[in-house]
Amino acid sequence: MRIHRFIAAIAVVVFTGALLAAQAPTLTGTWSATFDTQVGEQTYTYEFMVKGTELMGMAKGNLTGDSKISEGKVDGKMFTFVENATYEGMPLRITYSGTVTSADEISLTRTVVEGMSEQFVAKRVK
Repeated sequence: MRIHRFIAAIAVVVFTGALLAAQAPTLTGTWSATFDTQVGEQTYTYEFMVKGTELMGMAKGNLTGDSKISEGKVDGKMFTFVENATYEGMPLRITYSGTVTSADEISLTRTVVEGMSEQFVAKRVK
């Protein structure tokens, strides 16, 4: 009888964990954002892919073109990455930190120059 209760308890824990994991929002997918900066309005598209705790993908900005995402990490709802872009022929390292706020929205802060950050929201492209 005890073994049946133990097995039933394990099954409940496994099922609950699987249900919660299925409901957790994921970064994988396409996101878009438009925001104001020191050099004018920028429009971005982010293509994210998550494998374990690693974040990979591409960033495409109207002023910077296509840039590969590097140093990407995911920790629960929080994530970080680097966009190594080119602006007017000059290399530009942009660091990002963000939070998944819902299944269709992420909040981002990016630092282009130390001491100057921009905050904005990106929405999932459906």
